[in-house]
Amino acid sequence: MAAPGAVNRGAHRRLPVAQRREQLLDAALDLFGRHAPEDVSLDDVAAAAGVSRPLVYRYFPGGKQQLYEAALRTAADDLSGRFLEPATGTPTQRLSNALDRYLAFVDERDAGYAALLRGGYVTETSRTTAIVDGVRRGALEQILAHLALPEPSPRLVLALRSWIASVEMVSLAWLDQGKQPPADELRSWLVDHFVGLLVVTAAGDATVAAQLRPVFAAENRASPAGSLARRLDGISAAVAHLR
Repeated sequence: MAAPGAVNRGAHRRLPVAQRREQLLDAALDLFGRHAPEDVSLDDVAAAAGVSRPLVYRYFPGGKQQLYEAALRTAADDLSGRFLEPATGTPTQRLSNALDRYLAFVDERDAGYAALLRGGYVTETSRTTAIVDGVRRGALEQILAHLALPEPSPRLVLALRSWIASVEMVSLAWLDQGKQPPADELRSWLVDHFVGLLVVTAAGDATVAAQLRPVFAAENRASPAGSLARRLDGISAAVAHLR
């Protein structure tokens, strides 16, 4: 497979070790995000980075598998850092802030995001699966921390994990749709989805309802949850006959 784009042989110059490694990982992430990993060779990565194949081996003596795992780890570490949010403001405002950073990653590093979530290829191992699962666990832990729920009910954990999975799939679909709607509209919709999922789960489980009562009490009219509550007024009137 020929690496996309022209090869810049001028880039093959002496660089600090950390900078050279970052260059190789960026090239690898771009290729792994746009092509099935088994279709990407070390020659492709070398060509995309404008270096020689032996130089790639010098940094990644384990070959393509080591490079693939290192590239995924780089993307995962960057993405995981987007979840960190100070404990100020309402829970849904914090979530909105974190989603802004998450979607900025998807927008700026679309190929890396695709590579991170791509699965089912011959290069996939228990280690690569663990890298992706680690990002998901980190997101769940951050959400539970901001909800102040150290011991959430199993049903609530299931709801939150399903929301995280939905964010991943929606983000990939967003890239396929040319990043439409705009990121701020997508973020607001995802926060609405989050609130709606919590409400529906609480409506069917008294334990979840008790756990989420303080969370809802921490919201206000100016928060994303408050905005959604007002927008639901018209829908409530339309379904009043169902009560």
